[in-house]
Amino acid sequence: MTQRAKAPPGEGHARATQPPLTKLPLSGKTVVVDPGHNPTNHLHIAETERLVPGSTRMTRCDDTGTATRSGYAEARFNLDVSRRIRDLLITQGARVRLTHDGDRPWGPCVDERARIPRDADADAVVSVHADGSLAPRARGFHIIIPVGSGARRTVTREVAASSRFLGEAIRTRYAEATSSAPAGYVGDGSGLVARRDLVITNLSTAPTVLVECANMANAEDALLLENPAWRQRAARGITAGIAAFLARQSQGGSVGKLATAP
Repeated sequence: MTQRAKAPPGEGHARATQPPLTKLPLSGKTVVVDPGHNPTNHLHIAETERLVPGSTRMTRCDDTGTATRSGYAEARFNLDVSRRIRDLLITQGARVRLTHDGDRPWGPCVDERARIPRDADADAVVSVHADGSLAPRARGFHIIIPVGSGARRTVTREVAASSRFLGEAIRTRYAEATSSAPAGYVGDGSGLVARRDLVITNLSTAPTVLVECANMANAEDALLLENPAWRQRAARGITAGIAAFLARQSQGGSVGKLATAP
């Protein structure tokens, strides 16, 4: 029997092929998500009430946040939604860092929360909160954006402008995902509220917004906030806004044109 010569490696049989790797839409982007407060801050009042450097003055390290009438704490809500946002962003290829993940007894303090995005070289920063307004019939969401001045320890005009674009993108997609309306009890009712007094936005070197997802003191909003399915919708809306902003940013365009008031 004549022995057949062996084929060189890789020849004489079908070669295994790998499908081309598809680049995910947020590959190369870094997002910092800040779960407001901490579920166990209330056990560490001495630590959280100490003063730390703020943007324009000394300010309290952190706060306990608010809660619904049934006792569902804002800090628990913030952490849950932030984790959902993180998971959704990762599926789109983003690198995500939380300022905390329920892995520390209190804090971090507001100055550290502002420092983390700078250390991470973040492309976008979103701080997740829920409001506790006692104004009559106060419902809805609003998004806090910084005011740029360029003065020492305040955000630049450029970062403030890009933060507005980020806020506009989130506003539109959050309203679509949750069927919520912008709050009428704060600002001009557009859903965007410019403030100069928040450390995480004032000290930011990246586009930064703080999302007040709903009002915990309102009974109707509280039912939404306590509902895991609604929290997932809230996370999807915020994530979609972040993704739209970063996509437009990569194209060198104005995200403001993408997002109009709902």
